[in-house]
Amino acid sequence: MLFTVNHLEGIKSGKISLAFRKWKKQSVNAGSRINTAIGIIEITSMAEYGRENITAEDANQAGFSDLDRMLSLLDKFNEGTIYKMGVRYISEDPRIKLREQTDVTDQELEELLEKLKRLDMASNQGKWTIKILKAIQENPLLRAADLAVKVKKEKEWLKLNVRKLKNLGLTVSHEPGYTLSPLGEYLLEKAGAEK
Repeated sequence: MLFTVNHLEGIKSGKISLAFRKWKKQSVNAGSRINTAIGIIEITSMAEYGRENITAEDANQAGFSDLDRMLSLLDKFNEGTIYKMGVRYISEDPRIKLREQTDVTDQELEELLEKLKRLDMASNQGKWTIKILKAIQENPLLRAADLAVKVKKEKEWLKLNVRKLKNLGLTVSHEPGYTLSPLGEYLLEKAGAEK
């Protein structure tokens, strides 16, 4: 579920407390938490909502000064159900703190390597985690499509799996491409040769 930077800042500051989406299939539920560019956002409520019931006050709480503007954005989608959801800011993205770490203990490093090993074992692509980390290290900020060619993987496969590495605090996403986090650099320095 995507939010614009302005809407994210509004949610973080508390000025925005609602969001409206038109979906063919509901993609989040009340209680869902979403990692975003500004941190973790929680969906506090979720309900199907008729277009005719949306008020100017609703639009304002969703970050729009103009009801017609918000409705025109919803109307861009011909099919689907409109959902009204409460949103609130929870906290900074814990991956940010995680990825800045370089003073991990031997046990923490071992646990991280074990997680990479499980990702490798669960994949039908064989051992890929260290290979992808090294490719990112050698090709910082390279577009995902070009990096996928370099590592001989499909672009969507690469993006999905780099996200798994990001969730462990090992990579940082940019526009375009990726870099290793300080933790990712540390892991390769300390353990890359062992894998």
